[in-house]
Amino acid sequence: MESPSRPANDMAGGVTAARRPRRHQRLGPAKGVAGVLAAASMLVPAELVLKGLSGGRKSHLPRLFHRSLSRALGIRILTHGVPARRNARRGDGRGGVLFVSNHVSWADIPVLGARIPAAFVAKSEVGEWGLVGWLATLARTVYVERSRRSSTGEQRDAIAERLAGGENIILFPEGTNSDGTGVLPFKSALFAVTDALPDILIQPVTIAYTRVNGMPVTRMMLPDLAWVGDTELMPHAVGFMALGRVRAEIRFHAPVRAADFADRKALARHCHTVIADGYRALMRG
Repeated sequence: MESPSRPANDMAGGVTAARRPRRHQRLGPAKGVAGVLAAASMLVPAELVLKGLSGGRKSHLPRLFHRSLSRALGIRILTHGVPARRNARRGDGRGGVLFVSNHVSWADIPVLGARIPAAFVAKSEVGEWGLVGWLATLARTVYVERSRRSSTGEQRDAIAERLAGGENIILFPEGTNSDGTGVLPFKSALFAVTDALPDILIQPVTIAYTRVNGMPVTRMMLPDLAWVGDTELMPHAVGFMALGRVRAEIRFHAPVRAADFADRKALARHCHTVIADGYRALMRG
């Protein structure tokens, strides 16, 4: 962003500093939407063909799509550490990896999806969001009915079945989006899937949006990045794209096993502490 004290006639490539933000705000969302549609038009048909050839057993292109989508949205991703991988020789046992992350924005999906080969756990309403829902279903998202306590056991079993079958899963244990000022408490009930899989690998992951156009994110910028409350998706997405270049950072913490903790509440506390500390460190820069 240009400093307010910088002269309006300061030239950069023939465009005045005063005009650059307005021009970007006009073109940014349009370019982002065009990029999203281009990525979908190329990758979705290819994914459908590959799923047909494989009998629909495995999704092959979600990470490539998420990378293309992140770039189209103006997001550049910086990672610290690497995602865990099950290794039978190392004694990691069977099954996939459960990645546990804080949740800031709808943009978390393409950002994490670009770096982690995993399916997401999402509220059932996401499946009804038109193109977004269709793409989520194509990527084998696990939908949960958070308003129906009676379905908790079924949802837990569905996630456990995926993990036991070797599929990686990304879980947001806050149960909602935070406002970006910190990490909300984790709901230990969402860790119930580990009861039946005590040896499954669990990796805490921190995601943060730390810079916009090279400048550190301030508290005033957070509403444009975090998606909270009843804010509608499309207006927020358009505003997000109008910001310019956004840096997202992901920190992969040391993986653990549920069997290492007395109960799932202790596991939830550990994951929250590690992720919240990581968030503060990333936002401090």
